[in-house]
Amino acid sequence: MEAGFIIIFFALLGASLGSFINVVASRTVSGRPWGWSERSSCETCGAVLEWRDLVPLFSWLMLRGRCRRCHAKIGIRCLAVEVLGAAAGGLLAWRWGISTALLFSMTAAFGLFLNALTDIEEGYVFDVFPLAMGVAGGLLRIGGGGGALLDGAAGAAAGLLVIGCIILLSRGGMGWGDATIAAGTGALLGWKMLLLTLYTGFMLGGGIIILLLAFGRVDRKDTVPLVPFLAAGGLITLLAGPDILLSFGISPGWPW
Repeated sequence: MEAGFIIIFFALLGASLGSFINVVASRTVSGRPWGWSERSSCETCGAVLEWRDLVPLFSWLMLRGRCRRCHAKIGIRCLAVEVLGAAAGGLLAWRWGISTALLFSMTAAFGLFLNALTDIEEGYVFDVFPLAMGVAGGLLRIGGGGGALLDGAAGAAAGLLVIGCIILLSRGGMGWGDATIAAGTGALLGWKMLLLTLYTGFMLGGGIIILLLAFGRVDRKDTVPLVPFLAAGGLITLLAGPDILLSFGISPGWPW
């Protein structure tokens, strides 16, 4: 019973975080402040939204995806991000329970999620967000001692090195923002979990791109954002990565 309440709580928290990072991503891309100084408003009529318009999941459903005042359509993206956030929060709570690993997992998952949104919308990774992930990783790893700090530093270096090599070999086929997000993720996950995240993300991305090419949805010259695949790979790694590593006799390291 207690475990069920924990999962529900973190699912609702995940929906709220999803709603928040959706606003952060949209306002960052458009150059608007995303702090408390600017109230959320309808993009069509400009009416300031009330608290009842901003309840994650429920408001969109109760309003049937339309503004309460002008009845203009609200994009499905808002609901989709909140649903994905709820799923991520609930799954991570189910996997880790109340633990240090859950704190790391939530930070990494929603940090990747935020960067995936800006990459999808703008095709750009804003360096401040990977930097924040790296700083968070360093601060959180203090609790694990020197070994944990070294693991985080090695993870950051591994992410920067792997993606940096791909950028140089591909002659600009990938941006340096992808390298900074890999470094920030590595600082949180450690080098072994980071490499597994990269592998999983690349495999997912490669498979989906092959399908898109086969069905003519993209051309070989089209640019496809990488970070959404890294975010998906990161979530899979956070859920199953330690067990995968242990099955090969590899310790995932603290706090996993």
